[in-house]
Order: sequence, then structure tokens, then C-alpha cells
Amino acid sequence: MFLTGCEMVVFQPEGPQARSILELINFSIVMMLFVIVVVFALFIYIVWKYRETAKNKDYEPEEEKGSIALEITWTVIPLLIVIALTIPTVLVTFAVEDVPKGYEDKEPITIHVTAADWKWIFSYPEEDIQTVNYVNIPIETPILFKLTSASTMQSFWVPQLGGQKYAMANMENELYLLAERPGTFMGRNTNFNGQGYAYMDFDVVAKTEADYEKWVQDVKQTAPTLTEEKYMHILYPGVVGRMTFNETHLQWVNHADHDAQIFLHQETYRNYYHTKGEGYEREYNTIEPRSSEEGGHNHGKRD
Repeated sequence: MFLTGCEMVVFQPEGPQARSILELINFSIVMMLFVIVVVFALFIYIVWKYRETAKNKDYEPEEEKGSIALEITWTVIPLLIVIALTIPTVLVTFAVEDVPKGYEDKEPITIHVTAADWKWIFSYPEEDIQTVNYVNIPIETPILFKLTSASTMQSFWVPQLGGQKYAMANMENELYLLAERPGTFMGRNTNFNGQGYAYMDFDVVAKTEADYEKWVQDVKQTAPTLTEEKYMHILYPGVVGRMTFNETHLQWVNHADHDAQIFLHQETYRNYYHTKGEGYEREYNTIEPRSSEEGGHNHGKRD
């Protein structure tokens, strides 16, 4: 873990959900270190105490027929350790499924998240706005993410704000997150889903309430309107840049519905794809990393 060269953002929480998870991780590490230290200390002590020396070279210990006290001890102690780990794990697991503690009286903002190959689509039904590969949120406000997928099962994770949860087609999972300060936090897919998996990340941009409202108004005044044709093109397998639209795809399809079409493109794993019902077929041999500029859209090849 320490030799990978990766930044361990899990240990840098910026929200109450992530902080609860970090506290659980730290508690588990302390408990496991305690077990390891005790076991190794006993091992070293016994090896040293009962080692063979010139004085006890011919020593033969008496035959041991068993010890009820020892058997109870090495059964009860592991059981107590498991209980000590289980109780906080269960409490934290249930706690992070609800509105963050201390913010119960604040109305959450609902954002629908749709995973596709290989991008993240965020729909704001109340504001009638849609973004791709980034999501803006106000600080100190609970955000209810409703997760689904237009294709394969994928995993939504923002390490500095909370735990991961799967996004699956024809169903919906819910995840509460909250950012306590302005900033940009990395999110990504942690479930391998093919050729563009390595590029399937997104940004969570936490803004002050005033800056968030200003962004919403700017989008309403300047962003293009999302069309069904444009949305279907976004669903094609590929790596894209940031996009911003007025209106959302929820007016045509909610991929969480049981009867919604699933856009599976198995052919991408054989270097090309065909979109069912569109009569659309093209070569798709390699992936070009997406531009960080808003509105970038890459479907080309690279060497």
C-alpha cells in the first residue's frame, strides 16, 4: 500500500461519511496490530524460553493430555476480537446509508448518476441540468446520489467523501455524500469494465452555496439543450471530456427502470462495436484519453 506511489486519499476525508469510514479503518488497524504484536511476542518468548541448551539437552517434557482452561482461552479471545470488530463495522455501515449526522434537517439535493462505457453521466432533475464526467455540489448540503448503469455493473467511488457503491442496470442504489469545504475531489469507477476502464474517472466540485447557484444559472443561460440523438451518441463506448447540457435524459429513459434498454457492447472487447437498433458500426481499436476541457469528445485512435 505504501510502495504503490499512489496518493492515499482515503486517509484525507473531506466529509462526515468518509471520516466515519476512516475512523473504522483506523480502529480495525489498531485491533489487528494488537493481535499481531501479541502473537509474535508470545511466539518469540516461547521459542526463546524453551530452546535447546547444553543444560536441558536431554530434557523430555511430560506428556500433555490437554487443558480446558487453555482451550477456553484461545476460543474466547478470538471471539471477543471478532465481536469488537463487528459492532463498530455494523454501526458505521448503517450510519453511512443515511443522511450525514448533523445535517438531518437540511433538504438533500438529488442527483441521478448513470454509468456508461466509459463515462459518468449526472442528471439534476430539479434544476433540469445534465453533466458528463463532473458533478458540481454545494458544500454542507447532503447529496443523494441515485446510481444506475446503462451497461455493465460499475462502481461509484469518491474516496474523500465516502464509500463505494455499485451502479447496475435496471435497478437503483442510493448513496449519501456531503462535502464540508470547497474543493475538487477525484471519483472513479473501481469495477473493471473493459478497454476504457483506466480513464473512467470524474470530478466532484464542491462550491459555496452562492457559487453553486451562480453555476446553475450560467448553465441555464449558456449550455446547449440535450437531445435524444446526442444522448444516444454519448452512450456509445468511448472516452469523452466534460459536457454540460440543459435538460436531462430522464425525460426519455431512466436506466433504473426494469424495462429500460441495456446498452451492452460486447464487441468492444474484440476491437469494434455495433450499436443495436442504430445500424451503426465502426472500428474501435484503441482509446484516446479524454480532454480535460469541458465539451471535449474523443472517439479516435492513438498509436
